[in-house]
Amino acid sequence: MKHPQTRSIVVAAPTTEEYSMEIKELLVPNAVKINLKATSKKQVLQELAKMAERLTGLNERDILNVLIERERLGTTGVGEGVAIPHAELEGTDRLCAVFARLESPIDFDSVDDEFVDLIFLLLAPLSPKHTHLKALAKISRLLRNKSMCAKLRGGTSTDALYALLTQPTENKNID
Repeated sequence: MKHPQTRSIVVAAPTTEEYSMEIKELLVPNAVKINLKATSKKQVLQELAKMAERLTGLNERDILNVLIERERLGTTGVGEGVAIPHAELEGTDRLCAVFARLESPIDFDSVDDEFVDLIFLLLAPLSPKHTHLKALAKISRLLRNKSMCAKLRGGTSTDALYALLTQPTENKNID
C-alpha cells in the first residue's frame, strides 16, 4: 500500500517585534473625543464615522455602512462598558482608530447587557488581515484592564486620554 507523500511545514515563531504594535501607531491626538453626546448605538457610530472621515478622507456614509453591516454580524460591545466597533474598508491602505468616551452610557447590545461609555473604533484595509487582527487584539487587551478603563473614565481632557491610551505597553501593566 502506498502512503501519500507528506511534507513538513516549518513555521517560524513570531518575534517580539511582530507583537510590539503600540496604540500610538493607530491613534492620533485629534482622534480622541471626550464626552461625546449620543443616545443610541447608531448615533454613536455616525459620530465616529464623521471623525473617521476627517482622518481618512473616506466617505462618512461608506464608513457608517460598513460599521452597521459589521454590527449585524454580532455586537462589538465586549462588556464592562466597552465597545470596539471594527470593520475592513475598501479604499484605505492603513489602520485608522478613533476613541470616544461618551457623556452618558448607552445601550450597545453588549454581550453582558451593560451600557457602554468607552468606544474604540478600528478601521482596517481589506488586507493584510494579520495587521487588523493584531491591532484588534492590542485594543482588546488595553480595554480589558479595569484600572485603565477607570483612568479613561476619570480623565478630564482629550490630551489626558490620549496620553493614557498611547503610553508604552510596559507602563500599563497589561497582561
